[in-house]
Amino acid sequence: MSEKKMSSSRRHYLKSLMLSIAKGLLEDEAKEKEQERIRWMAENCPPLSLPGGTQQLQEFLKELHHKIDVIDEERYDLESKVNKATKEIEDLNIKVIDLKGKFKKPTLRKVRMSADAMLQALLGSKHKVSMDLRSNLKQVKKEVKEEDKELRNVGDWRQNIEDKSGMDGRKKMFESEG
Repeated sequence: MSEKKMSSSRRHYLKSLMLSIAKGLLEDEAKEKEQERIRWMAENCPPLSLPGGTQQLQEFLKELHHKIDVIDEERYDLESKVNKATKEIEDLNIKVIDLKGKFKKPTLRKVRMSADAMLQALLGSKHKVSMDLRSNLKQVKKEVKEEDKELRNVGDWRQNIEDKSGMDGRKKMFESEG
């Protein structure tokens, strides 16, 4: 399957053609939106006719304020419904996660902390507790037992073998065990 490469002039021509078509489509879409906006405004917002007298103008303003109050009440009601629905959605999402049992535990990083810093973090900065663990340790003196000294002073190994060689050595070994 040998595909021929497109020349750069042909590629630029096709690219400019695509851009001009897209530009035309965007302009048409913008005109449609503007016409739709004008149509909606004509349906929902009748032309403003201001009365000539002050009494009529005050009545008009009172009516306008009443309409604004009604719209604000509707907006508040819808806003509270939306907030309630979002809270319900969050609660249900939490329940779904709990039922699935696939709660991902965050990876814990290893933190190097001294004992003093750990106690300060647990108890707060008000409590000054210093923990010197080595000061609480007991001092132990090492005593060397006499039995250990005898075991260490075995002596020359050749002499030990000569003592155990022959029948006398074996007899001594049995006598010392018994």
